[in-house]
Amino acid sequence: MNVAASPAPLRLEALYRYPVKGLSPERLDKVDLAAGAYFPGDRLFAVENGPSGFDPEAPTHQPKIKFLMLMRHEALAQLDTRYESASGLLTIRQGGTVVAEGDLTTPEGRAVIEAFLAGYLPDAMRGPARLLTAPEGYRFTDSPRGFVSLVNLASVAALEDMTGAAVDPLRFRANLYLSGLAPWAELDLVGRTLTAPGGVRLRVHKRTERCAATNVDPATGQRDLAIPRTLSQHLGHTDCGVYAEVIAGGELAAGATLALA
Repeated sequence: MNVAASPAPLRLEALYRYPVKGLSPERLDKVDLAAGAYFPGDRLFAVENGPSGFDPEAPTHQPKIKFLMLMRHEALAQLDTRYESASGLLTIRQGGTVVAEGDLTTPEGRAVIEAFLAGYLPDAMRGPARLLTAPEGYRFTDSPRGFVSLVNLASVAALEDMTGAAVDPLRFRANLYLSGLAPWAELDLVGRTLTAPGGVRLRVHKRTERCAATNVDPATGQRDLAIPRTLSQHLGHTDCGVYAEVIAGGELAAGATLALA
């Protein structure tokens, strides 16, 4: 894998946030990143699957198995959710019909969402469903330092060749989707810095190890592929994508050209 060998510029093809852990992605045209901060609007909430021990007064990173999530609850992918940051309203649709709606800033609104999800996944619940809100400076990311996640679209295309099937890039639930890199070249970016015209600088610090959540088709909710096993068989590891930290903030928009420093 040779990063320098790629003749094309790196291009930011799409940006996504995931307001509620395990629920729908939301595509963005642009974001304002702040140095040392998480991706805006990302993993703000999580649904506790029975008591997790999470303390909002002293938040520490929790394993994702304590929450409702795609790795174990693939039926979540059949729900289309939208979160309105200004109002705090979360709307859940199934098959185009609104099935639940609640203001996540209020106990009453959270209770509506909790009751729906507990009824939607009755066999999966280990205890009461409780919608948790991330306190300032904390997010419900899979990685303790998972500030911004990036996926190389060429690696996704290479996975399609490996599996012999279409692979939706949204299986990887990344914030930034990039083109212009050779397949798997993102894995060699650890320690490198990506810069954007608006002054944004992202330092890549970790490869992303993939779990069974990627086996779930984000459109159908069907567990139809074996992504980690395929990666392991072909590459000897289960990594696809990287995590980065924001070391200089600014606006980042879809279509931006990124440079490697």
